[in-house]
This record gives sequence, structure tokens and C-alpha cells, in this order.
Amino acid sequence: MKEYKVETLIYYSKPTFDTKHIAKSSKIEIQEKLDEYSKDGWRLASTDATNFGLAVYIYLYFER
Repeated sequence: MKEYKVETLIYYSKPTFDTKHIAKSSKIEIQEKLDEYSKDGWRLASTDATNFGLAVYIYLYFER
């Protein structure tokens, strides 16, 4: 039977002219999460993202 887990990462927008600042700043943390879960035998099954106000919520869905 497969196990499933979701990891939620939250990033906040800030006033800047760089429209990709969240993507740039989140890359390192997302990669660290992927590495951490893969060491424990988890596989990234899906992703999703949504925004609310000034926050961006990124959902990483893992299975093993």
C-alpha cells in the first residue's frame, strides 16, 4: 500500500521590480525538500500552487 505526504511551503511577496523574486528565492529551499524526502524513499508525485493576499503557497505531494 502506498503512503502519501504533502509538504507546504509559503513565500511572501515583497515590493520589488523583479517579478520572479519568489521563484528565485524558493529554488534552494524546494531543492532541499526534494533531496530530504528522496533520501527517505519518497518520490515527488505532484505539485500545486496558489496565492492568497501577498503569500504564495506551494504544495509538494510525495508518495512511496
